[in-house]
Parts: sequence; C-alpha cells; structure tokens
Amino acid sequence: MDGFHDMPDTTNAATTPGPGGQSDALLRLIADSVPALMAYYDLPSLRCRFANQGYAAYNGHSTESILGLTVREAIGETAWQAIEPQVMRCMQGERVKYVREQTLPSGEARMIEVNLIPHFDGPARLIGAFVLITDITERWRAENAVRQSEERMRKFAEATDEAIVFHRNGLIIDGNEALQRLTGYTLPEVLGLSIFSFINPEWRPVALEYTRSGREDPYEVTIRHKDGHTIPVEAVGKTMPLHHADYRIVVLHDITVRKQAQEREAFIALHDPLTQLPNRRHLMERLDQMLALAGRREGRAAVLFTDLDHFKTVNDSLGHHAGDQLLCEVADRIRQCVRDSDVVARLGGDEFVVVLSGIQSPDDAATVADKLLGAMQDVFLLDHQAITMSPSIGISLFPDDGSSGDVLLRCADAAMYHAKENGRGNRQFFQPGMDGRAMEVLQQERQLRDAITHGAFVLHYQPQVGLEDGSLQGFEALVRWQHPVRGLVGPDEFIGFAESRGLIAPIGRWVLHEACRQLKAWQDEGLARVPVCVNLSALEFRQRDLAGEITAVLHATGLPARFLEIELTESVLMHQTGHVLDTLNAIKALGVGVSVDDFGTGYSSLAYLKRYPIDKLKIDRSFVMDTPGDADDVAIVTAIVQMGRSLQLQTVAEGVETPAQMALLRQLGCDLVQGFLVSVPMDAQATRHWLTHQD
Repeated sequence: MDGFHDMPDTTNAATTPGPGGQSDALLRLIADSVPALMAYYDLPSLRCRFANQGYAAYNGHSTESILGLTVREAIGETAWQAIEPQVMRCMQGERVKYVREQTLPSGEARMIEVNLIPHFDGPARLIGAFVLITDITERWRAENAVRQSEERMRKFAEATDEAIVFHRNGLIIDGNEALQRLTGYTLPEVLGLSIFSFINPEWRPVALEYTRSGREDPYEVTIRHKDGHTIPVEAVGKTMPLHHADYRIVVLHDITVRKQAQEREAFIALHDPLTQLPNRRHLMERLDQMLALAGRREGRAAVLFTDLDHFKTVNDSLGHHAGDQLLCEVADRIRQCVRDSDVVARLGGDEFVVVLSGIQSPDDAATVADKLLGAMQDVFLLDHQAITMSPSIGISLFPDDGSSGDVLLRCADAAMYHAKENGRGNRQFFQPGMDGRAMEVLQQERQLRDAITHGAFVLHYQPQVGLEDGSLQGFEALVRWQHPVRGLVGPDEFIGFAESRGLIAPIGRWVLHEACRQLKAWQDEGLARVPVCVNLSALEFRQRDLAGEITAVLHATGLPARFLEIELTESVLMHQTGHVLDTLNAIKALGVGVSVDDFGTGYSSLAYLKRYPIDKLKIDRSFVMDTPGDADDVAIVTAIVQMGRSLQLQTVAEGVETPAQMALLRQLGCDLVQGFLVSVPMDAQATRHWLTHQD
C-alpha cells in the first residue's frame, strides 16, 4: 500500500495507454467490484485522492467529482461533526474502527462500520489514510432484533413463576430466578453444566430424544432438587435461531400439585373416602386376583362379610358425626386382626369385607372371625359416650362355595343375614339355601338401578297453605318409585335402601331437577308462583356439591332461585362442621330457602338454629296427629311455634287432618299447614287440575 500515493492522477489513469494505464484500470475495476466502500485521503490535508464508485455514490458524488475534496466537503457537515474525533485519532497514527448511523442524500438512514487505516511512508512518516466502509444495516437490524427479543425474554423470564432455562447443545447458558427456586441451585452453580444431568436417569432418554428431534410439544419428566428430592415437571422446549448458534429455551412447570391431585383422584376412585379402605370396585379387582392365584396354586381363600348390628341407632341417637367416628374405629380394629396380605374393604354403610388368602382350612377363617368378634366387644368412646357394638359375620369359602368373587361375596352376604337372624353378634358359614335373602336384596338393588337408568320415578306434590287466609304458599315434592311389580312405592320403602347401596345421589339429582322443571312449567302457564320444597337426606348433603348442583339445575330449568326450598333433617345440622355451614351459606347466597324437616324428632337445639341460615321449621306429624286431645303434644307444638316466632322463623305443621287441629294451630300462631285436610299428595296432572280450580 506504500506505493498507492505514487499512482498517477486517477482522473487520467483510466485512459492512460501502456502497462501503467492497464494496471490502474485493473485496480479501478477491482475497487469498484468489492462490496465495501473504499477511499484514500492525503494527510494532513485530508483531501480525497481515490474513491471507488460505491464510496463516491454513497456520499452523493462521482468518482471524478469527489477527487480533491476534503473529508468535510465529501461527506457533509453533519457527518463530519460525527466522525471528526475518530479522524483525529487516525491522524495520530491510530487504526480506528467504529460503527455509526449514516443518513444518505435520499434521507434513508443506514448503519455503517468504518475502518480508518493510517498509511505510513517509512517507519514514522504518516502520509495518508485508507477508508473502508461496510454497510451493516441488515446485520445490525437482525442483531438488534435479537437483542430486543432477548431483553423481552429476560424481562418475561424474571416476571414469570415458571422456571426458564437456556441451553446450547445441552449446556446451560442462562436461567431465571424461578429456576433457582425450583431446583435449589444458584445460577452460577449450574452454568456450563448439562441440563440432562438434572433429569432423573429414567427420564433422560426421553429428554435427549425430545431435544435432538427439536420437538416443541409439552412432555413430563422428573428433575432432581439440590436436596435430593424429585420434582415432577411439565417441560416445553423451543429452538431459538441466532446466527448459526441456535440455542434452546425450556420452560419448566412444577406439576407436583397436579400429580398429587391425580394420585388422590385415583385413590378416591378405589377407596372409601371415610375409612380409606378399598371400596367395592377395588375389592372385586383384588378378590379376582387373589382367587386366580389361589386357583393356580390349588389353594384356599375365605370371604368374611361383616355388618354392624343396630348401627342405625348410633346415627339416630348420636348423629352422623359419631357414626362416622365409629366406622373409622371399626375399620382400624378390623385391620389389626388380619395380616398385611389380607384385604379389608368397606362396601358402604356399615358393611365391611375381609378376604383371607392362603388359609389351610375353614377353621382358619373361623379363627379370624372370632378374633373380629372379640375386638368389637371393647367399648367404643364416641363424643365422650361409651357404647358397645357387635358385628354379624358371614363366611364363604373358595373353592367350596364358589369360584368367582361375585358368587363368594353373595354367599358371604347371605351367611351374614343368617347370623343376624340367629341372634346377631355371631359368625355363620354359608350353607346351601341361605342365599334366598341375599338374592332378594340383590334383586331389589337391580330393580332400583333399573329404575334410575330408565327414570321410573314420579313426583307427587302436597300443597302448603297459610293459616291466616288459606292461600297457597308452596308445595312439597314427594318422590315415588313406579315399581315394576308393586306399583307406586313411597319413599319410606326405598330411600333408606338406596342410601345403603350408594344409589341415593342419582335419585336426589332427578328429584331436584324434575321439581324445578315442573314448577317452571306451571309458572309459564301462569300458575303456582310459589316455592317447591325438595327433601335431601343427610347422606346426600355430605356426599354432593349441593350448591353447585342447585346452581346448574336452576340454570338448566330457568326457575328463579326464590322458588326453590331445600328441606334438611336435624341430623344434617348436628354436624357442627365448617362444611355444613359453608354449604348452607352458599345455598342461601343463591336465594334458595332452607327448612328443617321433622323438627322436634331429633336433638332439637337452639344452638344450631342460631348458627345456620334457616328459614322454616316443619313440625313433625307425630306431634300434630293427637292434638288437640293430647296435652303433651299441644305443649310441644306450642313451644315449637313460639320458638320459631322468637327466632323469626316460619313454622309449618305437617299431617294436619282435622278442623280441630287446624283451629288449634291457627290459635297458636303457626304460619303454614300441610296435610290431608288441605290436600293429599297429587301427581303432576292432578296438581295442575287442583291449581286451575283454586279461587
């Protein structure tokens, strides 16, 4: 480059003949062909001695017109002010490289990279400077977009609770604070390490294949925390392109809570939520497995069907809370009497089943049954009340009494009923002919299940009228089973059985929906602008999301909430739990009314009347039927009416059948009555006819 300043004047070089002219022309051709902008300036005059076409045109000149111009004149005053400090550095002999924005004569803004290269003639004589300019606008824009994207990503990564890790070829290059919280490692501790080393070994092949194939769909793995425990996560990877050095961003979501919920759901599907014992479904799965194994080994097994004697008395006298406590303690005592290899299950209600595997003779089953009988003889302490409880146990044997789980369970059930018929509190082995009662129960259950499947129920409606003026104030919906043989069957004959067989929930849902649907249909005809009362059992109240179901039914039928009332027995309110209060408050928040049915027959208490959001007290028919002749019943009815008035609760007398009863209730100040004196319960068609003929 030292000979560059000795070149002939370039204004003539292109036309000069001879070897020198040809070389200058070749130099010009090369200079104009390269993509860079090139120029040469004399120092210290800073006048242009050479410029290729690109440099000249970039600054609005031709290769001839730019010659002899100073840098200031060639590039303009604005650009000169921007680069003057860099030029001064070059004039001191320093090689300078910088990037700046350049505005073209057309007004377009471009980003350029400038190299100022000092030209020396000898060791220390500075005679000129080369200028090399590269337009890096597109590269700068791309890099700037990446920088902005990375900055946005950084802000997002710090703001989110999701753990985010960046890696290139599996090596961690960055991560957010949430990653440190998830793994327990600080960022410096993990930088440069393989991301796969934090994944549990059994999941590493999955993660490696996911990354190698560039997949971007969610998948699940488990990672190892710094303290050693494992964490299930959902991972989503994305490939981020960056100038031939792609990296991956992986978002990790802790799914521990989800996994626990799934495990809990799986457990609940196979276990009784109260005692945590296997339920009927799980029992039958385990029983079939045990029988298959016993069959292959030519072994024996036994099924013990256990039912608590007089369990209903505990619920009725001490409440369902005490009953639940008793069932849990019974479950614990049964577990303590058997081996870990045996199965203990709760079928529902107070029915328990024990499956014994690997027994040698019927005597082994009898020994376990006697052990169970002895364990139950010890006193149970329920709410500071000491009670005793005896079980009735039926025993069936494999393969003597049957080869399948269904048959053995049915035989054990039949033997259990035989134990009850023989004084209770004893054990009985199955004998041929015992299964008549069991078959009867199974047939009734099958018929009831068919009724649920085919909707073989009807509702009857009994009016409630005001004592003051006799006006219609509401209806009580009463369910009937259209039995295939017996005809119309009342609730007293099948509701208890439905509860014991786990069938009450679908019946309750049907009653609730049908009552609301029918009342809305009457209202659409201009009839019955009064509420309908629906009874709910204690079991339904505990097992169902009533507030959610009521909301869905009201939405589906279009019935306004103020036209629905829920009737609960006192046993529900005996459960002094937050669940009861929360559910009742949720129901009241919908605008639905709440009544206490059969008031006075249980543990009537001012405490729960104050605690719970109740609207009405229904005086049980047993107190009304002998009035006004029975002084004690009159006193009880009087006390209930006065109690309701003092608590600002409406009172409803059930079972009113005579004018004398009606007169007494009116005199006492009772608000509403229902009974045969007003109307018998009527089906929907008869009720509609009754409504259309009211004055």
